[in-house]
Amino acid sequence: MRIAVLSIDEPGAAPSSLHATGQEPFAHERAKLDGVASFLLDAALQRGASDAVVRVSESDQLTVSVRNARAQTLQRSGTQSVALTVYNGARKGSASSSDLSSAALTAALEAAWHIAQYSGADVFAGPAEAGWLETAPPDLDLYHPWVLSTDEAIELALRAESAARDFGETIVNCNGASVVAHHGQFALATSRGFRGGYRHSLHRLNCSIIARNAGGMQGSDWGIVRRKSSELGAPERIGRRAAERAHAMLDARRIATGMWPVLFEAPVASSLIGALVDAASGDLIYRRQSFLLDSLGQTVLAGHLRLSETPHELSGLASAPFDGEGVRTVARDVVRDGVLNGYFLSGYSARKLGMASTGFAGGPHNMNLTSTLTRSDDDLTAMLRRLDRGLLVTNLLGQGVNLVTGDYSRGVAGFWVENGQIQHPVHEITIAGNLRQMLQGIVAVGADVHIRPIRTGSILVDRMRVAGL
Repeated sequence: MRIAVLSIDEPGAAPSSLHATGQEPFAHERAKLDGVASFLLDAALQRGASDAVVRVSESDQLTVSVRNARAQTLQRSGTQSVALTVYNGARKGSASSSDLSSAALTAALEAAWHIAQYSGADVFAGPAEAGWLETAPPDLDLYHPWVLSTDEAIELALRAESAARDFGETIVNCNGASVVAHHGQFALATSRGFRGGYRHSLHRLNCSIIARNAGGMQGSDWGIVRRKSSELGAPERIGRRAAERAHAMLDARRIATGMWPVLFEAPVASSLIGALVDAASGDLIYRRQSFLLDSLGQTVLAGHLRLSETPHELSGLASAPFDGEGVRTVARDVVRDGVLNGYFLSGYSARKLGMASTGFAGGPHNMNLTSTLTRSDDDLTAMLRRLDRGLLVTNLLGQGVNLVTGDYSRGVAGFWVENGQIQHPVHEITIAGNLRQMLQGIVAVGADVHIRPIRTGSILVDRMRVAGL
């Protein structure tokens, strides 16, 4: 791994020297990674392995942050690694190396093989079955290089912070504005016949700001992540959005305890669906540690809701032609009309449950929550009218989700709403319920979709306990 970190306040720091415009972000061609993967796979089988899996990866990332109108930190990091797993029947051993030389690869192989002689046997372990593998992976347009100089990155971050500070006199400090340009590539090879890999990119702009008045201080941040840097938008928009959110929370107060409908703003609403995805994952199901145990064919969401997985979206944030085991990814309705149609299964959890992999090794792919009740004009204002009287949640604090029981308790901040209109900000309160009832108690989903790997509009839950004064 190569990494360079400099504080701009240090004498002699030269930001522009770390990432020259036009520089190829990778040290190796993709063909090199394919060659290393094939070499090591063949060597493992010749050594006596019954099966083997090799993943060769490389990444390059430029990160720049500024604070209080000064460039604070810049970091250029690059990694290259090989991860090898060999199987001796039902026993397996794994080893890794950041050195791609033949000697280092041979040493990694010997280390993995040695471990495989003594590890415990597990009949469910092994590479993904040949019948599950992707044989003709589509090009999903996942790689869009953003090779900019550190000076250019600093300028973008400064523009975001400056726009936030220009919002008004209540903006008094900045926790930082940052720019990240990330590029990666990999090659995957398995003894069951898979060969594949691709390049990918993820770029980010973010700003975190603090507002203050006589009533105290409030902080907020805002950021955007995209495959294409051209879709990040102007940094001024990000800075101003962060400032607006911090300013809006000034003079926040607590509210009385009671049972109220709760509207989750779109950026935080995705966490509810993320909890459902986690609870429906094969690892928790076969361990019998999920509140969704034995729920296939059962109602888990309100009847007007559909949860779909669409892995082949062009340039999607969580798109992938195959998963981390080489298993093909396919579009599917995980939940339709509120009914759970399938779990999220890797090769191992699929074998444990006597099912087929769903291409879940590495996580879900572009989850989309939609409702038959949603209209095109159901923006946040319309959703507030549906809420009428209750709590709008814009920030979740801490951890409080028990996936075994479904019990849910989170600290939150947001706004109190009366007659569909925001009345004042609130903080230092807790909302509680049970995920099974909450998910089936979703009465509306907005059209104000926030683009993330799990995509949903704002979510209105019919009734939760709100603990305040």
